[in-house]
Amino acid sequence: MRSRIAPAAALMAAVLLATSCGGAGEVQDDAAADLDVSTGVTENSIKIGSHQPLTGPAAPGYSQISIGAGAVFDYINANGGIHGRDIDYVVKDDAYDPARTIEVTRELVHSDEIFAMLGGLGTPTHSKVVDFLNEEGVPDLFVSSGALMWNQPDKYPLTFGYQVDYTKEAKIQGSYIAENMPDAKVGYLHQNDDVGTDSEIGLEQYVAEQRVAVESYDPGNTDLGPQISALKEAGADVVVCSCIPAFSALAILESASIGYEPQFVVSTIGADTATLKGLLSEFAAEAGNEDLPVEQLLDGMIYTGYLPSITQQDDPWIQLYSQIYEEHADSDRPITNTTVYGMVQATMMGQALMSAGPDLTRQSLIDAVHEQDWAGPGLVPFSSTENDHGGFAGAMVLRFRAGKEPEVLQEAMVTDNRGGEITTAEVERPAPEEVSFFGE
Repeated sequence: MRSRIAPAAALMAAVLLATSCGGAGEVQDDAAADLDVSTGVTENSIKIGSHQPLTGPAAPGYSQISIGAGAVFDYINANGGIHGRDIDYVVKDDAYDPARTIEVTRELVHSDEIFAMLGGLGTPTHSKVVDFLNEEGVPDLFVSSGALMWNQPDKYPLTFGYQVDYTKEAKIQGSYIAENMPDAKVGYLHQNDDVGTDSEIGLEQYVAEQRVAVESYDPGNTDLGPQISALKEAGADVVVCSCIPAFSALAILESASIGYEPQFVVSTIGADTATLKGLLSEFAAEAGNEDLPVEQLLDGMIYTGYLPSITQQDDPWIQLYSQIYEEHADSDRPITNTTVYGMVQATMMGQALMSAGPDLTRQSLIDAVHEQDWAGPGLVPFSSTENDHGGFAGAMVLRFRAGKEPEVLQEAMVTDNRGGEITTAEVERPAPEEVSFFGE
């Protein structure tokens, strides 16, 4: 695979100040973009782009996503590519800075001339370029964010969600808390953007009467002392943390430092336990506490998930991804669940490109995504129809146990992002050899 990762020249200090910036040079013409084109496609290659936080506040954990995707694309290329074409994967660092996202997305579209965007990461970042990508006619697949805005096919026909959206996930979390911890006092801790507002919509349907506090954080400010103290003072004995990995770790560490021991319920965006262990160790060492028992701090943490875990070594997809990572990943770090997240994205991109056929255009790719009968590594159904770009439809509830396999507290469930019921997920999971994501 010709994989190119371009680091940002420097991390801008005021991350969230940049959210006031305009989009990536929005096109004012209302005319629909021409999709019957093959920009980024040659006889031998397909150029796929992405903006990722390789540096900055979201880099811990999330920088693994493009490494995982790149390893799968390298594996695809080593096995003949897709209809005779290799994947040329171009990743640019936006440092989780919306202003930088605008800049690198313009580069990907106008200079690199990508065929499609895959897994652009972040709500505050990708929201600044979603209009631009649709107006430029660039397929915008499997956004790495659970914001509801990606599922607006009338407004953004070329944009498709990927991970379970924050509202569906929060409904499942809230329902579990209400049923299993009905007397608990619940606090919310979330990022101060759509992560928080969308999550609250779901939680409030089930635990509004149990809620005692709502606290938010700015990803440009790593001091969670005031928020954690407020949750403690409110008497919250359950804290739902809709946080990126660094802030999940900071919340757990800050709680421990003041003798506060709530039951943490962590959303998928910040629940990769391998990443959390590394972050807790790093933060503790910086504070002069190198002997912090990080596994014990995480022990009992409840979290949600919709993809197989790297600890499930008997899962055929995890077995394949572990092999691919060992042989093709450009990294000396161990594989994590966040790595698997990117590997699944690349697998699904491969499936869509295979279905689009050898005469590839942007329109044929969008048609293939709409018509794809998704089956593969996911634990819940995936939607990308013409009228529903929602991505994964639900999640399971698990508990981390130090030194043991995760405990499944609730099997995979699905729901909508409105007031619909929560039901048991029914999904087909064929073995990797039964799924076409490379070849002729």
